[in-house]
Amino acid sequence: MPRSLVIVDLAAIRHNVGVLRAQLGRAELWAVVKADAYGHGAAEVARAAVDAGATALGVATVGEAAELRRALPSARILVLGPVERRELDDMRAARLELCASEGAPPEGVPVHLKLDTGMGRWGLSELAPPDTGVVGLMSHFASADEDAAFTELQLERFLAATAPYPHLTRHIANSAATLRYPASHLNAVRCGIAVYGISPFGTDPADDGLRPALRWESTVALAKTLAAGESTGYGRRFVASEPTRIGIVPVGYADGFRRDMTGAEVVVAGERARVVGTVSMDAIAVALPAAAGEGDAVTLLGDGVLIEEHARLSGTIPYETACGIVSRATRSERVFVDE
Repeated sequence: MPRSLVIVDLAAIRHNVGVLRAQLGRAELWAVVKADAYGHGAAEVARAAVDAGATALGVATVGEAAELRRALPSARILVLGPVERRELDDMRAARLELCASEGAPPEGVPVHLKLDTGMGRWGLSELAPPDTGVVGLMSHFASADEDAAFTELQLERFLAATAPYPHLTRHIANSAATLRYPASHLNAVRCGIAVYGISPFGTDPADDGLRPALRWESTVALAKTLAAGESTGYGRRFVASEPTRIGIVPVGYADGFRRDMTGAEVVVAGERARVVGTVSMDAIAVALPAAAGEGDAVTLLGDGVLIEEHARLSGTIPYETACGIVSRATRSERVFVDE
């Protein structure tokens, strides 16, 4: 039996794609579904995104693209990460497109030349006249979620470098830029985190009309009362100052509920409850509401508990939190709903 249930709402995916597309005018929306769609399930999410109007899909590797191609035979798929020469035949066979930062474009593979405008990662420092086979020009924002001045500088650099090539598709905007910088939309935007209803700004996604697609559930497997002076968990980080009822939930850091999530809030039997003591590999302890007991439902994400809250507590970003949630038959079952 799985210890928890990860529920992905495909209707929320379609809703979020619609919200993002409403920002765009004539620009296309390309949905980024790398890392198994940020832990949401690449094939199912990609299908929902395309149904809602996404015109291309972005992945990180040729392997991810090959799996996606089997699920969506006619989709346009762009490999955003580096590709080895030995993978080019597989790219041609799967009809994939390539992001390139150096060298002549390989024959038979549509290429998007990447310009480094300030990310300091992949990308050309200068853009030479594109060869035949280049279909797009692209860059990537470093801090569109928090630094307006640098974002605008990157956009200026990109527009200046690509102005001589209006016949090529230009794309630079991520989710944050799509929501905040209309001038960056150009011919297409590449949206990842916002497609999943997670805020690129770490705030409530409802502020931008987004709906979280991810819900995570478990149950109270054991309820017990700690006497004053008794503790729960490794290191005795929680010692009861008075008789305290706790519930043991069979989810831990091996499932993606991080060890630094002590103090996080979850929902037990419809009420907010706090995680107490050290998060174990396979279990957490929760201070139970008065009416809660064994067998009651526990919502780890959902029912008002936002992944942005968990990320802030962990000192990380929601991207990492979402990608870290484990979905495999031996621990946590992932199901898809369309509500």
